[in-house]
Amino acid sequence: MLYSGARDTRTPKNRLQRTAKSNARNIKDTDMATLSTRLTRALELRHPIVSAPMAFAGGGRLAAAVSRAGGLGLIGGGYGDPAWLEEQFAAAAGERVGVGFITWSLRKSPSLLSDVLKHRPAAVMLSFGDPRPFVDEIRAAGALLICQCQDLGHVMDAVEVRADVVVAQGAEAGGHGALRGTLTFVPEAADYLTQHAPDTLLLAAGGIGDGRTLAAALMLGADGALIGTRFWAAKEALVEQGHHRAILETDGDGTLRTTVADIARQIPWPRGFTARIRRNAFTERWHGHEAELERNVAVEGPKYRQAFAAGDPDNTGVWFGEAAGLIDSIDPAAAIVERIVNEAAVRLERKAGAISDG
Repeated sequence: MLYSGARDTRTPKNRLQRTAKSNARNIKDTDMATLSTRLTRALELRHPIVSAPMAFAGGGRLAAAVSRAGGLGLIGGGYGDPAWLEEQFAAAAGERVGVGFITWSLRKSPSLLSDVLKHRPAAVMLSFGDPRPFVDEIRAAGALLICQCQDLGHVMDAVEVRADVVVAQGAEAGGHGALRGTLTFVPEAADYLTQHAPDTLLLAAGGIGDGRTLAAALMLGADGALIGTRFWAAKEALVEQGHHRAILETDGDGTLRTTVADIARQIPWPRGFTARIRRNAFTERWHGHEAELERNVAVEGPKYRQAFAAGDPDNTGVWFGEAAGLIDSIDPAAAIVERIVNEAAVRLERKAGAISDG
């Protein structure tokens, strides 16, 4: 971080201090950098950034803003609400966007995919399940197939179905994921793709929230980044103000991986996947006491949902990842894209200069 003092995580005061520091970056905001990669060339993007299809937060307005800024925005299909999806494609207002689905949930309502494909999304991302039942329909509609992977076995499956883009998601990511860390998983996935599917593009995900982490992802062998938490903290995200305030008061230590939010919501996630959410009164009470929560879910479930709807940051799941520690403001998506790309370009240029001077 660009703030080097001791941090008091009990108040947002440290965030104000860091904001003053971050505003002093030696980057010309008026000179928009570009980073050309295989991803930008193949997808005709200006920047190697894709916004994650975050359930309930990644709506059409956010996806469209990211796309207008030169990346590719994805609408979060989540657990599949057809009316909500129609609203979000309308909110995208004809902008070139994609969509993402929780694959095991989509299998329960496969007509959702057919309905969404009528909007001619640029890409469809499938996560957390076997993509095979949907590959042919996606490809026939002319959309790119993106497969999000949490381990090397998932990468192998994605290669087998000839995914256009593979996402290597590390455990630092907000929301659901598994155990692999971004720093080692991305280069291992890159090596595998180089050997077995050299034309397949690779996105890094998990903990990427500023220009330094985007530059690192590119150095690890990725063609771009799938970014969730930083866009969760965008003005266009469908996030309550109370939850946005919470991310400004939380650093990367203030999250954990747990199953308690899924138990409270009575959503039966497959084994092997947990959710990274903010540490708060809800997780303090129930993490480690999952059996008790299950016994009391008839009472606790409605309390959880009411708190979520109210934007209560303490008594429900607040869905962001370790990149919270890199975030000190809620900004328009376009400004986020610009800042990340400019900062990454400066970092990469400095590194290239250091190597050539050495």
